[in-house]
Amino acid sequence: MTSTTPEHLDILVIGAGISGIGAGHYITTELPEKSFAILEGRSTFGGTWDLFKYPGIRSDSDLHTFGYEFKPWEAKDSIADAHKIIDYLRETIEENGLGEKIRYGHKVVSADWSSEDARWTVQVERDGERFAITAGWVFFGSGYYDYDQGFTPEFAGRDRFAGQIIHPQFWPEDLDYTGKKVVVVGSGATAVTLVPSLLNGDKRAAHVTMLQRTPTYIMPVPKQDPLTNLFHRAFGHRIGHDLSRKRFIWQQRGVYVFAQRFPDLARKIIRRENAKRLPEGYPVDVHFNPPYNPWDQRLCAVPNGDLFKAIRSGDASVATDKIVTFDETGIELASGEHLDADIIVTATGLKLKLFGGVTLSVDGREVDITQSVIHRGAMLSGVPNVAIAIGYTNSSWTLKIGMLFRYITKLIQHMDARGLDVAVAVADPDMPTRPALDFEAGYVQRALHELPRQGEADDWRMSMSYFEDAKRLNSELSLGEESGLRLSAGTRAAVTV
Repeated sequence: MTSTTPEHLDILVIGAGISGIGAGHYITTELPEKSFAILEGRSTFGGTWDLFKYPGIRSDSDLHTFGYEFKPWEAKDSIADAHKIIDYLRETIEENGLGEKIRYGHKVVSADWSSEDARWTVQVERDGERFAITAGWVFFGSGYYDYDQGFTPEFAGRDRFAGQIIHPQFWPEDLDYTGKKVVVVGSGATAVTLVPSLLNGDKRAAHVTMLQRTPTYIMPVPKQDPLTNLFHRAFGHRIGHDLSRKRFIWQQRGVYVFAQRFPDLARKIIRRENAKRLPEGYPVDVHFNPPYNPWDQRLCAVPNGDLFKAIRSGDASVATDKIVTFDETGIELASGEHLDADIIVTATGLKLKLFGGVTLSVDGREVDITQSVIHRGAMLSGVPNVAIAIGYTNSSWTLKIGMLFRYITKLIQHMDARGLDVAVAVADPDMPTRPALDFEAGYVQRALHELPRQGEADDWRMSMSYFEDAKRLNSELSLGEESGLRLSAGTRAAVTV
């Protein structure tokens, strides 16, 4: 960039994954007069769906709710493989004219807000050079996963193992596991996806063992939903998508609420569904009976029960035990059993990194996000003109993202109509707070000390209910309806709405 004056945009979106692309749609349709760009640090779009290359990578939510409200999911598979999700995102980019808005290889390093200028100065790296872009608003569509590293515990004897150790986040595309013994360490969505996938296709492992310290609740679901496909055939994709989406929203919420209210009954139902798909006499209570209640952690869905089929075939097995040490030929367990392995896959989880690691500062003072409180799930207290995208942990991520960006675009319209250009959430310093995410999953618990907080009052609570958010975020914006959000015109007197 040859000019000494930074390029200025009304809105800067960070990340060209499912959240950032969705944000681009809402800006294009709701704020067509605004200038904006989507900055993506990698060389292509897709975020998580392009980054992960391990066999069988797929959604663990139905695409009628994980997909966008504004774009029907037309494929017959409700649970979809990554390449189909990428195709869906590519179509969204093309249909919304976002191709010219996405700037690849642009890694955002920092963003500093100037109260005097009422704008952000964003430092960007591209091809080893750093330059600045200024913006009135910054939308973070970068999710909350660390793309640079996953989570792997320290395993004794790791260096002794003579085979390959692979983390799914960095799966070598040329990895040949044909005829080899593979141990997958973990029991979450990645592990239950990998186990059957390593036994299918041209490459086929000799045997795959899922080694877990603690079982996970696993439920078989149809990869293709007959009623959904009937809706699409009978009413067309637009109406069929709307009907399917509403149905799955209610279904997701119903399952979650039922599990929370009647955990013992939910546990029995899940166990029964597992047992009837496993070999007769299989130790279900050893390998598929978690010590926590259903939905205290995310429930894993397996399309068409593929994990259970792999176990029934004898080509896959489950071991529930603690690791003592890796050795030259595999893993020694606390029970004394030894798991022989040619390849060990550490599907041990992800790391969280909010804002993609971007450093935020206001008037030169770095923001400690752990001291900020999230307002309406969309903004951070004390940080002007920033929108964040954190989806649901108990249903489809994108359900909330769509509402958040609609809310922010509506807020900007509200401000423009009144000649206002600064919005900042102001939290009462005496307000009781708690961790931002009430979720027991390991990747969340490990990162709580690095995340913002949430409050107890409605506007400061991180709701995990679509219906609650639909009422809260879709309501009309007018003076007096909100609490804790201050709007102003640059440095002029603020009003609280």
